[in-house]
Amino acid sequence: MKKIVPAILTNDPADLEIKIRQSEQFTEIAQIDIMDGKFVPSMSVGSEDLKKVKTKLYLEVHIMAVDPERYFEPFRSAGAKRIIFHFESTDRPAELVRMLREMNVLPGIAINPGTPLDAVRPLFGDIDMLLLMAVNPGFYGSPFIPEVLNKARELSKEERKFILALDGGVKQDNFMEIVNSGVEQIDIGSGIFKGNPAENYRKFLEQLK
Repeated sequence: MKKIVPAILTNDPADLEIKIRQSEQFTEIAQIDIMDGKFVPSMSVGSEDLKKVKTKLYLEVHIMAVDPERYFEPFRSAGAKRIIFHFESTDRPAELVRMLREMNVLPGIAINPGTPLDAVRPLFGDIDMLLLMAVNPGFYGSPFIPEVLNKARELSKEERKFILALDGGVKQDNFMEIVNSGVEQIDIGSGIFKGNPAENYRKFLEQLK
């Protein structure tokens, strides 16, 4: 079963709560995008902002920041069940994966469009999720890079224990191409939140039927 996950990217704490409350109306899971203005140019809300929003949603946090380990404990305390950090943001990804496991947080790794699969293969046995970025991260509504789907197609033919996810540039008109590439989770930001989120989510679900 394919999973559609709303991805919340904002630098406004009030908007964060609005988007979480909207998401509660149609899903049980949401991804919170965290940006530091260094690894990516944009800034986002922080762990204290998330901690103030009480929700029963299963929360995964996508950290686009240098020294991502600095964010692990604050976001675990804020309710994150899975934390995804960028392979490109650290020179010791295996150590960070172990750190998350020891915190009883599911570890995920995100890779930018230009990062080859072979760079992260040594980590495949230890991660809970591999998140393929189909845009250059850090900008709301960035254009989709279709070549990334070749990575998904390659991995869909291999035995693996981690969830294969894709994030960035997902719209109604490219959704089924993404689904058919073999990814199991599709994270959608502006494709859901631009306009009526519940209606947009329903339209994506209808395509899966």
